[in-house]
Amino acid sequence: MAATRRLFLGLMATTALAGFVPALAALPRRKPNFIVILCDDLGYGDIEPTGGTRIPTPNLNRMAREGMVLTDYYAPQNLCTPSRAGLLTGRYPIRTGLAWGVIMQSDKRILPTSEVTIPQALKPAGYVSGLFGKWHLGHQGPDWQPTRHGFDHFFGIPYSHDMMPLTLITDTGPDVPPTLEQPVLSELQQRFYDEAVKFVETNRDRPFFVELALSAPHIENYPNAKYRDPKMESAYGEVVEEIDAIVGRLLMKLVELKLEKDTLVIFTSDNGPFFEGSAGVLRDRKGGAGFDGGYRVPCIAWQPGTVPAARRCNSIAMGIDFLPTFCAMAGLPNPPSVTLDGVDISEVLKRGAPSPHEALYLFDDEEVTGVRTQRWKHISHADYHGHVLPIDRQYPQLYDVAADASESYSVHQRYPEVLAEMRRKLADARATFGPLKRGMPPFTVPVKASASQRQD
Repeated sequence: MAATRRLFLGLMATTALAGFVPALAALPRRKPNFIVILCDDLGYGDIEPTGGTRIPTPNLNRMAREGMVLTDYYAPQNLCTPSRAGLLTGRYPIRTGLAWGVIMQSDKRILPTSEVTIPQALKPAGYVSGLFGKWHLGHQGPDWQPTRHGFDHFFGIPYSHDMMPLTLITDTGPDVPPTLEQPVLSELQQRFYDEAVKFVETNRDRPFFVELALSAPHIENYPNAKYRDPKMESAYGEVVEEIDAIVGRLLMKLVELKLEKDTLVIFTSDNGPFFEGSAGVLRDRKGGAGFDGGYRVPCIAWQPGTVPAARRCNSIAMGIDFLPTFCAMAGLPNPPSVTLDGVDISEVLKRGAPSPHEALYLFDDEEVTGVRTQRWKHISHADYHGHVLPIDRQYPQLYDVAADASESYSVHQRYPEVLAEMRRKLADARATFGPLKRGMPPFTVPVKASASQRQD
């Protein structure tokens, strides 16, 4: 009888466990965390995963091996301020009023508080958000701070680190006065990283969004003493090596905290390279009127178990896609009553699916100057001798990007029907966005840095 009873109890336990395992499997995973590492002026050819050969980037190589390289990813615009506005709002920057140029020291423009940002969109699902690094979406008036735009914590600088006077700000919201300090420029990137990691550690048990907005490799370059490399020819290269090391440390920290499978990390840049750096095979640079070198930038996605390893995906995507993608992955709808230009690319990230975009539009200030579809690229303007000139009527520009990433040879004569369709798309975009133009804002020349703020 005792043996029979033990057998009965064993069968009951097995049956109960069999019923419990599916219940466990049905339990929802925690909502994913999101980290965007946003570099400043990093070019397509500056890192090895997108073709760079001059600067070793072993940690980004590892990130690419363990994740996905989006080879045809575009920053929302070819300059800093509009690009950052587009990334945070999921909208082409012209909709926010920040499409023209960059915000200078005496500029009173800010990101409108009516805009819904990524941290605000995620807040209904219990997300806490922090921005660590460069803001550059306004710095005057009562509502410019990131903590007025959904972030719970801000540790960073108001604009580029070559704009003076420069202040390093810690802001935890309206209930606590912000603290201000004068930064040591060679320590900035490490300070941004350290504060971001503290935030991650503090909030490891709840969903979080972190924007680690490094102010490098924007010139001038101030490499940290730990990353001085005698084999490297330039300070720019040393700073890129420092960025690479920061990425490696962050990924290791997520593994240490056992958060790697719950955290989507995106590494990218706000636009193409400035006076230094490499656009690789791409044509033109930051501020270029329509060619890819100013817009198409590195983008690597990493989340073990969700993003497939060692994948290269050419589906077109843009920084405006992050807001709707994060919302979808968090189980949230898009913000109500908001016109988004970005789309959910979670299936692109999870399995390399075709892009949900029919076309992406490239703005030079407030003018639509380029349109990119999966195969084709058409531009209407080009920089020549310091001027942006309309060239489409006299010199039509149509590129088969898959065959000619450098946009060197127009194929408009061979594909006149494609040129006509791309011109139609461009005209439709101009009809949509033209009424949103606001004109050039006041502009002032940056104040030169003082000697005390140029310390190494």
